[in-house]
Amino acid sequence: MRSEGVLLSSESSDPPRPAHGGAGHRARLRQRLIEGGAEALADYEVLEYLLFGASARGDTKPLAKALLQRFGSLSAVLNADAGALKQVKGMGDAGVGALKIAALAARRMARSEVREKPVLGSWQALLDYLAIDMAHLTVERVRVLFLDTRNRLILDHHVGDGTIDEAAIHPREVIRRGLDIGASALILVHNHPSGHAEPSRADIQITHRIAEAGRLLGITVHDHVIVGREGHVSLRAKGLI
Repeated sequence: MRSEGVLLSSESSDPPRPAHGGAGHRARLRQRLIEGGAEALADYEVLEYLLFGASARGDTKPLAKALLQRFGSLSAVLNADAGALKQVKGMGDAGVGALKIAALAARRMARSEVREKPVLGSWQALLDYLAIDMAHLTVERVRVLFLDTRNRLILDHHVGDGTIDEAAIHPREVIRRGLDIGASALILVHNHPSGHAEPSRADIQITHRIAEAGRLLGITVHDHVIVGREGHVSLRAKGLI
């Protein structure tokens, strides 16, 4: 015979508790991502999801929206300096790490697209790679993409940071580096931290000097691409090469 206490315990047991509100929201967001693909989530929801790993149970939506308000766009958040990210209330090392690994994955994926195909035949992939890597830099960076006879990328060379003039980029040194690695062509690249990608007189002059040096030694300058937050400019497309 069962005791009254045991009987009461058996018959009045509580029903299963509903899932925690935060956990339910995370599960719904995850399901939308899996089923809906690239456009399933708004920008703030992408940041929410990335920050889940940095906050076991907390609501990451307010932080995601604060980041977008502070930096202006998803790409700007992912490319922001770690110190600047930490100025946003609620961001710590774990949150910064979650965002930085996403940005790194995007760069690696874009770079692999460029390396695996002839650059001139996959121009949009190159522009996407450069935009991800350079559009949000706060300093002016100069790079030279050296290509082989099939226009495949041999070397993505970081020349230096600073205004693009002969103090930052030396035509003879650029061509000599190309000869050393067996390049047959190159593409000059730099960014404008102001966001506007229109070429300056110095941009055009240095391009002509490198192109002339290259002609003498059999290395073709295909283009000079200037990258900014608002887009890019090709000097060849503008008829400046």
